[in-house]
Amino acid sequence: METLGIVMFAALLFGLLIGYPVAFTLGGVSLIFGIFTFGFEFFTLLPMRMWNRMTNFTLVAVPLFIFMGVLLERSGIAEELLETMALLFRRLRGGLAVSVVIVGALLAATTGIIAATVVTMGLISLPVMLRWGYKPGLATGTIAAAGTLCQIIPPSIALVILGDIMQVSVGELFAGAFLPGVLLALSYIVYIIIYAFVRPSVAPCLPEEELGSINPKALALRVVKALLPPFFLILAVLGSIFFGIASPTESAGVGAVGAIILTLVRKRMSLDVLKQVMVSTTRLCSMAFMILLGAAAFGLVFRGLGGDSVVKNFLLGTIGGRWGILAVVMFTLFFLGCFLDFIEITFIVIPLLAPIMKELGFNPLWFSILVGVNFQNSFLTPPFGFALFFLRGVAPPQVTTGQIYRGVVPFILIQIVGLILLIIFPQLVTWLPNIIFQ
Repeated sequence: METLGIVMFAALLFGLLIGYPVAFTLGGVSLIFGIFTFGFEFFTLLPMRMWNRMTNFTLVAVPLFIFMGVLLERSGIAEELLETMALLFRRLRGGLAVSVVIVGALLAATTGIIAATVVTMGLISLPVMLRWGYKPGLATGTIAAAGTLCQIIPPSIALVILGDIMQVSVGELFAGAFLPGVLLALSYIVYIIIYAFVRPSVAPCLPEEELGSINPKALALRVVKALLPPFFLILAVLGSIFFGIASPTESAGVGAVGAIILTLVRKRMSLDVLKQVMVSTTRLCSMAFMILLGAAAFGLVFRGLGGDSVVKNFLLGTIGGRWGILAVVMFTLFFLGCFLDFIEITFIVIPLLAPIMKELGFNPLWFSILVGVNFQNSFLTPPFGFALFFLRGVAPPQVTTGQIYRGVVPFILIQIVGLILLIIFPQLVTWLPNIIFQ
């Protein structure tokens, strides 16, 4: 039976790697192995598992946050932020790259959708960076890395899903992820400034004719106008959670209403825009929940075959005790992230790891944040880093795929260092939740 569990998992990976849709691969493999081993009667347990998932109040936040992000993408906030931040840091060597990171962090705290952030910043800032003499590797690496901040900076859809699986309060996860997300963004900025100082040719200052003269008061007013909308939304969403006014699911509704208000104020709202946003939201949610249902079927059969015991016995036999097990888990998630999307890994692998990590005495909140930071790499690591694909689709022809791949390497290393620091200093995760919720 346990051997069948291993074969089942191998069949799943094979189906995913040759390109079959994730949800149908999960369901198909589960159906074949379940019927072959237990018969149709085994699946009488499945409807109740699916019903429990679909009636989970926490997961209601997912479509609401997606709606908020897609609508804000159409509001023009990103374009105004990028243009304003570029003016603000125009005299700093590497200033345009720094502005991309800042805007990426602000968009992460408002839109929360990596594809929208990477594509928007790639279309707006990449041509400008190349025109001003930035090396393609630094330019593309900065945009891709800044876009992945949506994965960890709240309100992150990944954290909502992780909270449901790990049985951790989403509000506490948001609080725990806030400081690590800010530290990662600051690390990117420090790297860019040092790199530009050591090698001035990679990120030159703007030519004097480009700088021009800008009225300081007019620039300050423009900065305030650009920053006010995202700060309003961040305060509405995260502030309502942190101050105990609303639950994370209710705050997602607050965010959706706030996005509608901002779009109306900017005069970007129309019936056509609303229809496009609702269609995009429905498609993204359908994809995520179909994978969730397929994962429920897979988990039922895999546990019936004793696969969870195989995973547990393998990990418990790891040399180095609980910290050796944690190292193996983090490396495995990093490796899987090179080939699979975070949603697939979350629904397939994390349910197997969650009880083992709790049994070993690891704080579920802390472990969830480690997983979230680790999953950032799944968007940057070749060959299937989705942020790289999004950027490749909007990059000018003169930017090669090799330059994009090489450009993200320093940022991947920064994220790995950040992950190690969170392991060594768990207070970076637990400090803010302890202050707010205890």
